[in-house]
Amino acid sequence: MLNNIGLPGLLLIAVVVLVLFGRGKISSLMGEVGKGITAFKKGVKDGTEELENQSSEEARDVTPETTTEQEKDKV
Repeated sequence: MLNNIGLPGLLLIAVVVLVLFGRGKISSLMGEVGKGITAFKKGVKDGTEELENQSSEEARDVTPETTTEQEKDKV
């Protein structure tokens, strides 16, 4: 159904929405949408950083420690 909407259809819908709601209401609505998108991006970034911090804390060095006697044997 929505596959047939072209540029003229979208323009017609935009004009109807503008007439129904007015310019002020649409601009405030778009401002709220922008704030929501910004908050979502910040939340995703914070979550990613938190996961990275957790994984770096859980990661540990598993290389065996060499003693000085073992190092002398290798040389």
